[in-house]
Amino acid sequence: MDPSEAEARLAFLERAEALKDVFRSGFTGEGRPESTAAHTWRLCLWVLVFEDQLDGLDLARLLKLAVLHDLGEAVSGDIPATAQQTDKGAAERADFVSLLGGLPSDQAADFLQLWDEYENAASPEARVIKGLDKLETILQHTQGKNPDDFDYGFNLDYGQKYMGGHPLLAVLRPLLDAKTRARMPD
Repeated sequence: MDPSEAEARLAFLERAEALKDVFRSGFTGEGRPESTAAHTWRLCLWVLVFEDQLDGLDLARLLKLAVLHDLGEAVSGDIPATAQQTDKGAAERADFVSLLGGLPSDQAADFLQLWDEYENAASPEARVIKGLDKLETILQHTQGKNPDDFDYGFNLDYGQKYMGGHPLLAVLRPLLDAKTRARMPD
């Protein structure tokens, strides 16, 4: 690898660092706002924890999809699911494309293809990551130190359309719904 290509890849990593400062609507167990980077990390951990239940799926592809799925938010930030009025996909895709600038064209194309695959739930791996992404968010909502007016009821409908993507999701969803109900005020 020549130094200019290495420099271009380092520049991409420097731009991606912004994801550490993008905050989501959820909170950690200590009450700090959760970052998108922290959400992405734990989504990857979900894949590793449940790897033995994901027979027939490509582990490397699952992890790539998980790592890249919210990376466009490093440019314009996160729009909480509760505040989304329209599909945020087109804007987030444009942000992702801008972030890819400077990477070798074949690598940028591979990353974009993976992002599109996730966004469109176009493979068994993408459907699993879509579902786990929603479940990771719900789990964070159930363990976070949230404000008194936090809408736990939102969790009960959130991401339901992705729960048919794999039998594992059907096992996990009721467990997280029970955790949600336990946090809801009487």
